[in-house]
Amino acid sequence: MHFRVLIITAIVTSIWIFEPVSAQTKYSLQQALQAAKTNNPILKKEQLNVNIAETDIVTANLRPNPILNNQSLQLVKTSKFPDNTGWGNHLNRQVWWQVTKPFQMPELRKNKIDFANQNVILTQKAYTETERNLFQDVASKWLNVWSARKQLDILNIAKSNIDSLVNINKVRLKNQVITTTDLARTELLANQYTVQMKSADQNYKNEITNLKYLIGIQDDVSVDTTDNFQFAFPANVDDLLRQALQSRSDIQTLKSTIDVANSNIKLQKSMALPVPELGAIFNPQNGAPYMGVYGTIAIPIFSRNQGEIRKSHVLKQQAEQDLLATQSLVQSEISTAYSSYQTQKQNLLNFTGLLTQSQTILNNVKYSYLRGGTTIIDFLEAQRSWLDTQQQYYETLQLYRQSYIKLLYASGIINQIAQ
Repeated sequence: MHFRVLIITAIVTSIWIFEPVSAQTKYSLQQALQAAKTNNPILKKEQLNVNIAETDIVTANLRPNPILNNQSLQLVKTSKFPDNTGWGNHLNRQVWWQVTKPFQMPELRKNKIDFANQNVILTQKAYTETERNLFQDVASKWLNVWSARKQLDILNIAKSNIDSLVNINKVRLKNQVITTTDLARTELLANQYTVQMKSADQNYKNEITNLKYLIGIQDDVSVDTTDNFQFAFPANVDDLLRQALQSRSDIQTLKSTIDVANSNIKLQKSMALPVPELGAIFNPQNGAPYMGVYGTIAIPIFSRNQGEIRKSHVLKQQAEQDLLATQSLVQSEISTAYSSYQTQKQNLLNFTGLLTQSQTILNNVKYSYLRGGTTIIDFLEAQRSWLDTQQQYYETLQLYRQSYIKLLYASGIINQIAQ
């Protein structure tokens, strides 16, 4: 009973000492991902790529401008001037005015617009893939903060327990129940815990700073240490793989790249067709007005856009090969992530009994020591064993959660969590 009181006191003390005085927002893993989706500076920059791609749709919809052409010829030999005329007379000048308009083929314009639309879709898919990679970083950093907080809490409980024993041993030494060595040993361990707590506290603050950057928050934050983030995903690895191959953002990006390549093939073929230019001419020659029509078109004998057409086919082959390679990679990632998750899950289940056992041993040894039934060495060994077991448990729990995050990332489900 006395030991439980000490634990509660230690937890309250740790919160009072190590938590900032100002109000903090506690973030679960899902809340951290949602905050990063809204506030992360990298995502804000990448979002602008979508806006840039959308401007290409505007450009593709524009039609070619009319072309105004002027040619003015001045007779320079005065002996050829008509009688009673000079340099400024219009009879000694020929002026040519021409207005033409390139006529873009409907198929070419249609393919330009389709190509721009497909590029917008590709940019959006690429943005989703950027989100997936960022969310993995945020989740890993959130877990680092959680682990640092747990480490600090464990050390604080151990330190509080030893501090209470130091105070008890000071009284017992005064009453000549123990030797100075017993007191010195407990004080030494208390000082060791103090040093470890300072390092753990600084590590926790550093991890908080890193998390704040990733989620784009400047205010004081903390993590919800009670969050178990048990997000649903298919229990069967085959179903998980099937879902990943259909919905994972990098797969979607590569499929969109193939769509862009197909659209580009159509565009390059349509660009091989010549663009006619038609218009009207007004040409007053020597004071006599003339009017006519103008038309020009390239003769596709040498250049028929052969290089770009061939390149567009190669780009499609490259995208298809990249998709096959990525699909194979996804299978490997899902298989390894799922196996690691199952292994770490079993390791965590096997650890439950060890926590209870180490706590019971510490309680019994402490009870026996305070009544003179055992030595300080036995108690200190039990204390160290308890702390090691606690730390190993949370390390195992951290490994389990890391494997869980990797599985969420490999399956692409991590994007859905931030919705």
